[in-house]
Amino acid sequence: MYLIIGKYLIFSIYLILVLKRMSKDKIILNSENLIDVYGAQNETMSFIKSHFVDLKITPRGVEVILEGCELEIKKAKKAFNRILEYVETHTVINQDDVKQLIINSPSEKNNSSFVLVRKNGSIITSKNSGQTQMINLLDKNNLLFAFGPAGTGKTYMAIALAARALKEKHVKKIILTRPAVEAGENLGFLPGDLYDKLSPYMKPLYDSLDDIFEKEKLNFYLKNNQIEIVPLAFMRGRTLDNAFVILDEAQNTTIQQM
Repeated sequence: MYLIIGKYLIFSIYLILVLKRMSKDKIILNSENLIDVYGAQNETMSFIKSHFVDLKITPRGVEVILEGCELEIKKAKKAFNRILEYVETHTVINQDDVKQLIINSPSEKNNSSFVLVRKNGSIITSKNSGQTQMINLLDKNNLLFAFGPAGTGKTYMAIALAARALKEKHVKKIILTRPAVEAGENLGFLPGDLYDKLSPYMKPLYDSLDDIFEKEKLNFYLKNNQIEIVPLAFMRGRTLDNAFVILDEAQNTTIQQM
């Protein structure tokens, strides 16, 4: 019995020594991604260092020297590889993205940011962690709120996801709606029929659709009411069965409208 305990004790000590054994390794960065990985004034690199306090991380141009125990070095190398893969497939990376990539080892499903192919053949993918989260949450929820600064792709990504659902026949129609609110300027009387009067308010939605769909396909969807673009004022009493509904610029709605 004492002999068995002694063997386990010796093995445990040996395992601790192996895990704690000081080692040295390095990561080779792609010279094209140096600015993204280092960040402005080395902010991103400093942020990475703060998550590996037991490691000595020494950046030297395209090389990043890692010194510490082998277990921590392996963790750091995996994190750096995830960051490098993210930088290669996305246009920008921020500290939230880096934190998520360091802490989490996302599965292939959650890491997939593919949405669909545009009319010009290019692929629509998420550009940041918020859009990736938006894609993943939509697979699990029927109602989703997306908020953030202007220009972060909330509307475009929502329309791209709706287009994917329509193409894959998960829904029968797409309904795009927004409150017809003037953006700081009094437009006054607008000539033309109802479509002409509402067109300036709905133009951002049309722009996104034009970028995604071929002209003939988009006209087909619009003509057959498979894609509807309507102001929020005309949504009362609508039947929304088996539809992908996007309420754009929801911050401009009133309590009564909601």
